[in-house]
Amino acid sequence: MQAKILHFAVFAAILMALSNATYLNILGPTSQILHNNQSIYLGKVGPGESFYVLASSSTTNATGFLVNIGWDRLQVVNLPQGWYSQPSPLYENPMKTKVTVAPDTPYGIYNITLEAVNVGNYSRLGNITAKAYVNVTPDVFSLSVTPTNIQTGIGQPTNLYITINNTGISDDPFNINIFGLAAWNQSEEVVALHSTKSTYVYPVYVNEPGNYQFNLTVSSTTSPSIQRSYRISLVSEASLLNDYSAVGQGVVLSPVILEPSYALMLLLSYLHNLISH
Repeated sequence: MQAKILHFAVFAAILMALSNATYLNILGPTSQILHNNQSIYLGKVGPGESFYVLASSSTTNATGFLVNIGWDRLQVVNLPQGWYSQPSPLYENPMKTKVTVAPDTPYGIYNITLEAVNVGNYSRLGNITAKAYVNVTPDVFSLSVTPTNIQTGIGQPTNLYITINNTGISDDPFNINIFGLAAWNQSEEVVALHSTKSTYVYPVYVNEPGNYQFNLTVSSTTSPSIQRSYRISLVSEASLLNDYSAVGQGVVLSPVILEPSYALMLLLSYLHNLISH
């Protein structure tokens, strides 16, 4: 009797192992190996943003034999209302399906159903499905800007260093803009890839002396609710030392024969700054 129970337990374990032999290897935006009906948390995404799910086409069959091109397509078969997706091209490896969140999606946790397809069941794999969860939130990146207090001359550019830490799963572009600075209408579009931190150089200047307060804003190109701002103070005044320091900010002076003089002017401005601090 005990021998029969043992044999049954071993047989059940073998069946369970075989039933879990076929898998879906998720490669991005996070990585995890999934068996049928298992689930994965992908990360954060903003309303209106798009993201990609990447997966390998390789898997194993029910006997554990490796099938290099087992899955022929990755697609999404269930989506929240207003969302849409694009399946991966047939026989792409790695497979990549695109998902776009509806712009009016309320914040919260949502799930989609991923399906890996063996077209025509040629490799005898059938299809495999898995639940993928995402957190819809505007909190998908952090921002830092330096310097925030600027003293410069008239028409002399000062570089702002803007660091975007994209903690979401979307690669949608961001716009860098300044609001509140008279006559300023220059914007710059940058791409901060998901799960990366990147620093961008953004020069600013004014053509009139004065004390200026303005906001530097970084915002998603696809979702107005995704933005961060920094308050910047800029004092612009005309002075000989400011003209000298302009050489260090990249202002081009001519003719070339005067370059040794420019170097001396820049050195004088550095010495003045050291003494004054």
